[in-house]
Amino acid sequence: MTTRTQYFSLVRLRAQFIKEVLSVLRDPRSRMVVFIPPLMQLLVFTFAATLEVRNVDIAVYNQDAGRWSYELIQRLDGARFISRVLRAESKPQLRELIDRGAVIAALDIPADFSRAIAAGHGGHAQVLVDGRRSNSGQITVAYLTTIAADIGGEVSPETRAPAPVVVRNWFNPNLVYRWYIVPGLTGILALFSALLITSLSIARERELGTFDQLLVSPTSTLEIVISKSLPALAIGTSLGLLMVAAAVGLFHIPFTGSFGLLLIGLVLFILSVVGIGLMISAASSTQQQAILGAFAIGVPAVLMSGFATPVENMPTLLQWLAQAIPLTHFLIIVEGSFLKAMPLDDILNGLWPLAIIALVSLTAATLFVRGRLQ
Repeated sequence: MTTRTQYFSLVRLRAQFIKEVLSVLRDPRSRMVVFIPPLMQLLVFTFAATLEVRNVDIAVYNQDAGRWSYELIQRLDGARFISRVLRAESKPQLRELIDRGAVIAALDIPADFSRAIAAGHGGHAQVLVDGRRSNSGQITVAYLTTIAADIGGEVSPETRAPAPVVVRNWFNPNLVYRWYIVPGLTGILALFSALLITSLSIARERELGTFDQLLVSPTSTLEIVISKSLPALAIGTSLGLLMVAAAVGLFHIPFTGSFGLLLIGLVLFILSVVGIGLMISAASSTQQQAILGAFAIGVPAVLMSGFATPVENMPTLLQWLAQAIPLTHFLIIVEGSFLKAMPLDDILNGLWPLAIIALVSLTAATLFVRGRLQ
């Protein structure tokens, strides 16, 4: 039985590090998985991933021939969020348009709509919404309600109540959704890049048949873990910084925080992800299994991180689990660094959980890899 040398050697570590970097750069599969998708996804998701409602189709069944139904339809035609206003000839046709998804909402204007308004009773129209697109449907109803309220104010200006408050949006005055989505994508894409690099590392050794050589080499477990962590740390951090630069230079998102603190948070975030990726790689026999394992861990992490829905809306158990996800804490840091100029105390509240998660994940990865090597 071959005994493994258990002391630490910088010479061996340097050789292992160079080998790992060359393995990533020379392997076409690794290059395609790690480098190209994050940059493409940053460009695509920036424009595609949005909760804003635009270019929707609305159906109208107008049974009234009066002034105010005509005015309402004209307002709908001129609304920027509506692409087309489809005229229906009957209520069954309205229902059919919603059933096949041709429109997101339908408006049924009764025959006495304008007459009721002229009599001072107020007009009532029914709005039918496609419940299969619940979030977009609710936003559309809010837009339609605003249009109806504007018409009501013109009908009876004296009954329009003054606005009790004046709304001012801090940090994002014009509510540009891209300002929110791009910083979050920076963390998500950096997560998957680092996770895939480390997940493929040991699995690649098994597929190429070099894992057995690693077992009989004098390299210690600590050197193996460090040599496989450093390339992922360097590449993941570089991709993260590249996406931050794209957010500022390409998408013109204001960066008001501290770049140094953001860099520290990014490094701790990548380190915590590297530990998770090494455990996935050690448990995988092939690179395909490693990729599937990375996505099996990454996708739930994104869903529970607070990127799409607030963590506070989740059940208590999931809220506790979310605190163990590195992305949960990094999203607070990166989004606060871009728009909020987050104070040092708030940044530190996100940095120390990342440091703990990184320490735990890397320690667990070292023990896991050591068990696989023995």
